[in-house]
Amino acid sequence: MKPSVEINGARLLKRLDDFAAIGATPAGGVNRQALGPQDQAARALLADLALARGFRVFQDPLANLFVRRAGKNEHLPPFLIGSHLDSQPTGGRYDGALGTLAAFEVLEALDDAGIETHVPIEVVAWTNEEGSRFAPGAMGSMAFSLGHIPGDWDDIKGTDGVLWRDALAATLVNLPAAETRPLGFPIAGYLELHIEQGPSLEKEDIPIGIVTGVQGTRWFEITISGQAAHAGTTQLSFRRDPMVAANAALHSLYATIMPEDENARFTVGRIAAYPGSVNAIAGSVSLSVDLRHPSSGNLDAIEARIVRAFQASALANGCTVDIRKTFDMSPAQFSEPLINSVEHAARHLGLAAKHMVSGAFHDALYIARIAPATMIFVPCRDGLSHNEAEYVEPEHCIAGAQMLLQSTLEVTGTVVIDR
Repeated sequence: MKPSVEINGARLLKRLDDFAAIGATPAGGVNRQALGPQDQAARALLADLALARGFRVFQDPLANLFVRRAGKNEHLPPFLIGSHLDSQPTGGRYDGALGTLAAFEVLEALDDAGIETHVPIEVVAWTNEEGSRFAPGAMGSMAFSLGHIPGDWDDIKGTDGVLWRDALAATLVNLPAAETRPLGFPIAGYLELHIEQGPSLEKEDIPIGIVTGVQGTRWFEITISGQAAHAGTTQLSFRRDPMVAANAALHSLYATIMPEDENARFTVGRIAAYPGSVNAIAGSVSLSVDLRHPSSGNLDAIEARIVRAFQASALANGCTVDIRKTFDMSPAQFSEPLINSVEHAARHLGLAAKHMVSGAFHDALYIARIAPATMIFVPCRDGLSHNEAEYVEPEHCIAGAQMLLQSTLEVTGTVVIDR
């Protein structure tokens, strides 16, 4: 079926190229880390484009950037669409930027067609979604959902030694054309377009993913302590080797957690032995665990299994173990009415779609705590993201943007007569 209003695909693809030039890396990716000069330049370009179209531009105390297109009922809360503009140090050109620029294209397409929406529509570019320069990630959406900036953020230092508060102040000052607004305000809902960052859509040749929720994430730092000793002279019966204990626990967990539950994700991303000498039994072994699942109950059960495995293995090998939970983010279930609207939009456009749970967390997760929210995914080549080789086919970029536009019309109840 013909779209009610059409995206200008050529304009969107050119915008993606223009923004990819800001912080471009030799390998074809993007280095546009949060609150740095490149991030500030991308924000300024978006603001200039918006002001040139006659849209209003705002930023809040966390430097979340908003572009507002007026609606028929200006007194009503706006409907938000968008994503982020910051990247990983060696990131791709689509992660975040596609969602933000497609959202801006939605405003332009509505403007070109002379469509008046019932409520104001605002594009948002959230601050520091990636968390690569300043941790935690998703600072902008998290603070927006809280309605305040957590007090312990002031002393956060970036990977380059810069204080977060200084980088934030510089970013705010760099955009004098933006009007100021408070942090956190009522919104009608939120819709975010994003690349899948996984292989399933591409492998199944499905152009659209309708995201029903985001799986929960828990991070652990585990240290097994034994006894450092000489590698050549210490017999097996005298060894208290934390590496043996770590290996036994991990073998058991890798063999059971994911094979027994297709929705579970268990990852050890970092492991280190101390003192780290080639001819010494380690005195301690430290490792990280990233655990993910869409169900809080399953997260609890798997966490208990992890604790039992490391405790039993440490005891069996004459070691002790310390397990610290460093991050705990609950799963999010997205709005059923919004999901239904996105489904209707896909049918209207004749695009095949599938329901899916996001394995990565996004700004939508935090906004879903205060307003109806959901996401639209498009395929990326080989499921690759956070990588300079990240790639989305042009037709998928355009289809995703058209889905975002049609879904926004569906959600806001704006009726457009096909011409």
